[in-house]
Amino acid sequence: MVSQNWSDIALLYRRAGFGLRPDELDALASGTYESAVDGLIAGLGNAPDPGASSIPTPDLTRPPRPAKGDIPALKAYLHQGSLEMAALQAWWIDKMIATSTPLREKLTLFWHGHFATAYSKVQDPKLMYLQNQLFRQAGGGSFETLMQAVAKDGAMMVWLDTITDKKAHPNENFGREMMELFTLGLGNYTQDDVVSAARGFTGWYYNRKTFEYIFERSQHDYGSKTYLAQTGDWNGTDIVHIAVTSPASARFVLAKLWSHFAYPVLPTDPVVGDLLDAYGTGMNISATLKAIFMHPNFTSTTSRTGLVKQPVEYLASAARALGLDARIQRTTPAASAGSTKKPQHATLAVLGTALGQTVFNPPNVGGWGQNLYWLDTVTARLRFQAALPLAESGDITMVSSVPASQRVGAVATMLGVDAFGSTTAAALAQVADSPAELVALALTSPEYVLA
Repeated sequence: MVSQNWSDIALLYRRAGFGLRPDELDALASGTYESAVDGLIAGLGNAPDPGASSIPTPDLTRPPRPAKGDIPALKAYLHQGSLEMAALQAWWIDKMIATSTPLREKLTLFWHGHFATAYSKVQDPKLMYLQNQLFRQAGGGSFETLMQAVAKDGAMMVWLDTITDKKAHPNENFGREMMELFTLGLGNYTQDDVVSAARGFTGWYYNRKTFEYIFERSQHDYGSKTYLAQTGDWNGTDIVHIAVTSPASARFVLAKLWSHFAYPVLPTDPVVGDLLDAYGTGMNISATLKAIFMHPNFTSTTSRTGLVKQPVEYLASAARALGLDARIQRTTPAASAGSTKKPQHATLAVLGTALGQTVFNPPNVGGWGQNLYWLDTVTARLRFQAALPLAESGDITMVSSVPASQRVGAVATMLGVDAFGSTTAAALAQVADSPAELVALALTSPEYVLA
């Protein structure tokens, strides 16, 4: 029987990271829950990350796009982009697995879904990398600072067409999505606000050689604009500030954060009001996250059963428990017992795509959904197909080295699960003689799939 502190810290690291190995969990459980929270918060910003420090940044040096009509050069250019994106996906998933600052990577994943931007349109791996680094470095600071930086981010400017926002023909895409999806939510702005926002962002661009924001004064609309009931000669920076300081913004952002780390709520939920002081006028994300993790509802039964792991969370967590990297290769010495068979053509990024989530390529500007979005009979079958190569390739010595009668308990400990329910335990007991199959089945159990 695990202690309440052990169970709470296991939940904390599932939600604020990618799980803990048994020795890590036991060490943290010897201290307090609040100290575990403080350790996670300390890893935000520019804190050292010794766990992931050895993972090399991929080479993203593809030359400029060739001239139109040069078909062979264009094919080579596109192929090189695909190779660089595959390397970038593996790099990020490896960071999720190896990181010593798990909340920073988990928060980066949250912002990637919140400010959903996809390579399918951006078509530049370097821009996707730079945006990812922005989330990693600024994601735990002020929300306004982050939103201002995202507005000037090259990947976002391509994705939502800010680079085509000219004085004569304002493009409304970014202004609309910034309010609907990033800062306010539906019902808190009008079409007139969308028009004014578009006028404010006219003249915004980025340098394709230096990957830096530039302002084309000749293309900016300097006329008076009324935006969210405030009138002035607003520019894009003003538009962002007015949006994030609007009364509806704090509750919208806080509801999104709580929904990602605890369980889905609306901005009107009382728990959102409990977080307002931590968020404050400085829009402090780090303080908000501590308030979320220390809130009594975070460790409640509603929270424990409130979320389903996204595929990339699921795969990174499983790989971390099994000592694998993004290519499904051992990062620890091979176990003396159990299979060391390596699957062909399988990587965590490929498995994630099969399960419906490709990092750096969300399906649309709304990003990925939650819970039922990931649950149907097809994904349940695919989840087992993904889990089996992980179990066959990973280090499952903790399970294979004990008698069959003890293996169900051993796999629960290895995966950081409090305990399997009677139905799950009975199903797992039936395959206890096959350690790899047992681990794969445990990885598909409700107790593990729930985040």
